[in-house]
Amino acid sequence: MANGHSDIERRLWASADELRANSNLKSSEYSVPVLGLIFLRYADHRFMQAEKELAVAFAKKKAGSYLTIDRSSYQAKGVMFLPPKARFSYLLALPEGENIGKAINEAMKEVEKENDDLKGVLPKTYGKIENATLVALLKNLSSIAVDAEGDTFGRIYEYFLGNFARAEGQKGGEFFTPTSLVKLIVEIIEPFHGKIYDPACGSGGMFVQSAEFVKAHQQVPDVELSIYGTERVDETRQLCLMNLAVHGLGGDIRNANAYYEDLHECVGKFDFVMANPPFNVDKVDKEKITGDPRFPFGMPRADNANYLWIELFYAALNNTGRAGFVMANSAADARQSEMEIRRQLLEAHAVDVMIAIGPNFFYTVTLPCTLWFFDKQKNQPEAQATGRSKSPEPGARATGSSTVAWRKDKVLFIDARHIFRQVDRAHRKFSPKQIEFVANIVRLYRGEQLESTAGDDAELPGPEPVLKETFPKLKYADVAGLCKVATLKEIEAQGWSLNPGRYVGVADKAPDDFVFAERLEELSEELEVLNSEARELEDRIARNVAKLLGG
Repeated sequence: MANGHSDIERRLWASADELRANSNLKSSEYSVPVLGLIFLRYADHRFMQAEKELAVAFAKKKAGSYLTIDRSSYQAKGVMFLPPKARFSYLLALPEGENIGKAINEAMKEVEKENDDLKGVLPKTYGKIENATLVALLKNLSSIAVDAEGDTFGRIYEYFLGNFARAEGQKGGEFFTPTSLVKLIVEIIEPFHGKIYDPACGSGGMFVQSAEFVKAHQQVPDVELSIYGTERVDETRQLCLMNLAVHGLGGDIRNANAYYEDLHECVGKFDFVMANPPFNVDKVDKEKITGDPRFPFGMPRADNANYLWIELFYAALNNTGRAGFVMANSAADARQSEMEIRRQLLEAHAVDVMIAIGPNFFYTVTLPCTLWFFDKQKNQPEAQATGRSKSPEPGARATGSSTVAWRKDKVLFIDARHIFRQVDRAHRKFSPKQIEFVANIVRLYRGEQLESTAGDDAELPGPEPVLKETFPKLKYADVAGLCKVATLKEIEAQGWSLNPGRYVGVADKAPDDFVFAERLEELSEELEVLNSEARELEDRIARNVAKLLGG
């Protein structure tokens, strides 16, 4: 992102946040209306562009030919039709004595009336906001210097989403996954072409970053990708649909509880699955879903939905599909029935990559997490992944059957807990170079073409990992403290654990390279692994005692 765009985002956010601070509204009441106005400003920009193009075409029409400009003319260009009173310029020109909130509500209704995909989606709560505040918001948003593709609006929308998520705390975390984590997931599953699904889609960040990935590889996102999502909270579903529209995308986003409802009939359907589901949810009624084909490895006995999500992601993939998702660290070492499900996943050769992520990446919780990646193509070495076949250089990214066969009984573990940029005291993120570095480790492991297009992060300068220094021959090799390829036999010996810390180890340091804080963190990580092993021994002892007493 260019610095100019960053300045625009910061300036707009500062002015909008100042208005919120001087109103009686909470962030949760203010965020959706503001995002709705950003959406309307973008729709108006696209409409104005199309209006000019259609006027030129009309002026050039041949004598006697038939050409009219109507609603269908705009829709043929992929542009939302806006009636006169739904135009941003109309709202901006209203005198301050008018009821601006009512006028904006009516504008949103008019947009929905003319665009079936948006029915019931746009916010209509502007009557709660004072006239002066709305006038100031309209003026601020009218100052956006737009580009032809509308990318400026997309970035502003994402920036506002992130800031509202931070302001709203736990509730905000439900609809927004930090962009750098999403980008890393996208870079690893490489959604070049096909059907993509997120059953806990929030505000749609996984879809937007997938589209950005496709665009970066000189393809057209809404040609290459078909988007499907499920979201439990209808207001968040509305945010998602607006987010897609602001980025020039469309999708089939349903309002449903994914545990109990399968509105997309997802089993075996998708080329890609990406998600950041809620962690450690309890009280799911498993009787309602017993026998559901989305849970092929059985019901976990623990009152915890983590493995319900994991099974759902696996089941939704077609025979060559890939999945990438965020999961609580505890799931990698969970015991008893969850360990049995994990064993079945490993023996089905579905698990491909596991990445440990450090704390403070999320706005709402400080806990670390783990990224899981499935690749069903590992179990079908002769198959070509239809969802991954389109590449800017045909065949460059296709994985040969010998490489797939080599990976079949293996899992790549990466410890990325020491890779981050410190945003502020409480938050971290990955820089573009760091995302590329980690994704390139996976590409080396898979035998794929490397990427070297990431720009520097000018806002948070710092040392960047260099692939050539870590892997001098640009061939995959285990690196202590960073990455390790483990066989299924090695994983079985660890009680089917998928905790990267158990396999990667700790990098050696020279005596004069000692940093107390880093060493303390390393010891803390080692303690985490030892505690996990202690819990495993405790379970084993308890089972043996139960057997002895039973005998």
